[in-house]
Amino acid sequence: MDDGWTTGNRFRLLENGEEYFPRLIAAIGAASSSVLLETFILSEDDVGSQVAEALVAAARRGVCVALTVDGFGTADLSADYMARLAQAGVAVRMFSPGHRLLGKRANLFRRLHRKLVAIDASIAFVGGINLCVDHLVEASPIAKQDYVVEVQGPAAQVIHTFMQEALDAGAEARHAERRRRRPAAPENAVSDAALPGAALLVTRHNQAHRNDIEQHYLMAIRAARREIIIANAYFLPGYRLLQAICAAARRGVDVRLILQGRPDMLWVKRTVDMLYAHLRGSGVRIFEYCERPIHSKVAVVDDDWATVGSSNLDPLSLSLNLEANLVIRDDTFVATLKDNLRDLMSRSCTEISAVDNGHGAWWHGIATPVIFHFLRKFPAWAGWLPAHTPRLVSPEVPAAAPEPPADMAMHNVQRDGP
Repeated sequence: MDDGWTTGNRFRLLENGEEYFPRLIAAIGAASSSVLLETFILSEDDVGSQVAEALVAAARRGVCVALTVDGFGTADLSADYMARLAQAGVAVRMFSPGHRLLGKRANLFRRLHRKLVAIDASIAFVGGINLCVDHLVEASPIAKQDYVVEVQGPAAQVIHTFMQEALDAGAEARHAERRRRRPAAPENAVSDAALPGAALLVTRHNQAHRNDIEQHYLMAIRAARREIIIANAYFLPGYRLLQAICAAARRGVDVRLILQGRPDMLWVKRTVDMLYAHLRGSGVRIFEYCERPIHSKVAVVDDDWATVGSSNLDPLSLSLNLEANLVIRDDTFVATLKDNLRDLMSRSCTEISAVDNGHGAWWHGIATPVIFHFLRKFPAWAGWLPAHTPRLVSPEVPAAAPEPPADMAMHNVQRDGP
């Protein structure tokens, strides 16, 4: 989605579930016309129960409510949970459900990884926080560190329109065709003076938006003059992003990366560790967040560019998943996010010391490009399998459950090829 910048928006940074979940539930509780919600993970726990209660209450008072969950991330909701939503009139859909293989979820690739909420076309939430207790710091010592941006204003209308179009396969196809005909954003788009309250919804899917999020990162990094801070949970960028980051550091930009110190998937850290010598050799400073697993997908560049969203800088997010980030050009919001990330680095991170390039350098030089080439290509290769062709279906509900409102019907939203 790249329909142009909107201005006059208001933003609020929400950190972790403690700040996000109460705002989300209150907004759903105040909804008067529509609630559209997409998420990768919705768990049947305290958080998922509160969200369900809010959605059910909204639907029963006449609000049009549509909930879309991913078939891999949200594979274990009970029939009772789903039926309760559907019987209240919530239009429940599951993206690309799959059959289990030896009891394990096998539909790994081409996930609906977006975390979007649009309410009454006037307030929206964009970020990386799933709807589960794993994002409540007080609930667990391994709760994930992450962010959401709440936006009110014209950008919320854009997000609503995008989500409403995603409910209809024909509208999605028409949007994709319009996007193909639209000229690409100029390379100097981020070098203009910051516009108060400016925001742009940038999405990634497998039709016309394959590289949009990556391109906006590249434009911002290449235009950076003073400072770049990237906090990303799964940092396995492609060669262009990696080289742009290193080139920025070499030309004197203060580049800092906040990466996993206590990863929830150990193989990610082992792979990223191989990049440390190359990054530090270019002048990039690396901070490992060690307090808990980090799940963030945010960045700031200089004083007037920021992004918050669902997209990691890894092969799955940049090559296969459906993702959504909000790019923000607003001095106040950028300063707020920057202060938060600086505090995170000073309070909860360990800076990686200089890497001795003499240890293992002979095989790092060979293994690193080979592994990264493989990681960049493997998801696409796996995505060629017909089993990974995404589809959107309605979960089975009791016969007594009412049909969802006609304007919220969703049928086969994404039938992308590889």
